[in-house]
Amino acid sequence: MSQGKAQETQVPDDKQEMEKKSQPEYQSDTNATSQETLNSCNCGDNCVAIDDGASNCNDDGSFCFTNTATANLEYLRKMTEQFMKDRNWHQFNSPRNVLLALVGEVGELAEIFQWKGEVTEGLPELSQAERDHVGQEVSDVLFYLIDFASRCHIDIPTAVASKMAANSLKYPVDKAYGKSNKYTDYK
Repeated sequence: MSQGKAQETQVPDDKQEMEKKSQPEYQSDTNATSQETLNSCNCGDNCVAIDDGASNCNDDGSFCFTNTATANLEYLRKMTEQFMKDRNWHQFNSPRNVLLALVGEVGELAEIFQWKGEVTEGLPELSQAERDHVGQEVSDVLFYLIDFASRCHIDIPTAVASKMAANSLKYPVDKAYGKSNKYTDYK
């Protein structure tokens, strides 16, 4: 991926509102305020970088992204689109080629963890260089995933909301809570 400065791209407010209205909302199976939780990390001034590079948003130690100004998929899609346009790479990037590149990047990410044994949340077992490498590979995976979805005309937020609604039916809380069984076991 590029290390150059990405161009800022703003989506007009009226388009954002229109997109918000057209996207199905995931409804949590629990009594938690799911939509508020999904729309922001609600961490305010509690989001602080910890020495090991993790972000601690809340007193409970839950994680959230800190760069919320650019933490939306449309911004990232436009950034990747511009990156490719600037290099005239669209000619090489059919959905098949992008998918294969995505799989390759997932392999590079997996390679970091190969032979490490189990690692815990926050990756304290990894060196800072290894954690930085994980971040770079996750970025590559996300870049290719967004590009693949764009080339296939798949609206990721809509697809995720639809999939989460389907998963709620496959894994009802009263049957699946605390279990890792396959969904066919809950019928």
